[in-house]
Amino acid sequence: MAEPAFETATPAARRSGKSADAFRTISEVADDLDVPQHVLRFWETRFAQIKPLKRAGGRRYYRPEDIELLRRIRELLYKHGYTIKGVQRLLKDHGLDQMPVPPAVQAPEPAPAPVVAPPVAAPAPVAAKPSPIHNKAPELPLFDRGKVDRGVVMATLTEMEALASLLKMRPR
Repeated sequence: MAEPAFETATPAARRSGKSADAFRTISEVADDLDVPQHVLRFWETRFAQIKPLKRAGGRRYYRPEDIELLRRIRELLYKHGYTIKGVQRLLKDHGLDQMPVPPAVQAPEPAPAPVVAPPVAAPAPVAAKPSPIHNKAPELPLFDRGKVDRGVVMATLTEMEALASLLKMRPR
């Protein structure tokens, strides 16, 4: 006949042969909760209630109550969509023993189809007077990979000068 503590142990505890009251290492807890070890270390920095026993070499041993709290934190964060601040607030407001477990998150109702407005014509580009310095496009020796359309380059340059003058007029 198995011990009652062993019968109520988690799957990871049953695999390791430990009773439910036994302390667990960080790797055992991480496997049991299906979270990486660094996440458990991070949660220790964010939740003062998580206080694993640390041995001389820095190895962490989690008590059964630590594991239960970690399980509840994981459920609130991953299953119910709480933020870390939200879980911290729940712990602060309700304490460890009375922290509520919210009902399962229900899928939201689908949003109504958006109303599409008719397209609006784009404003006409601002015609700017070309700078007297750039009346004539310079030779473009860097563009030797193909034919460069001078008209496109001049139009781009004119548009950039118009934008520069608009930026200069803009109040700061």
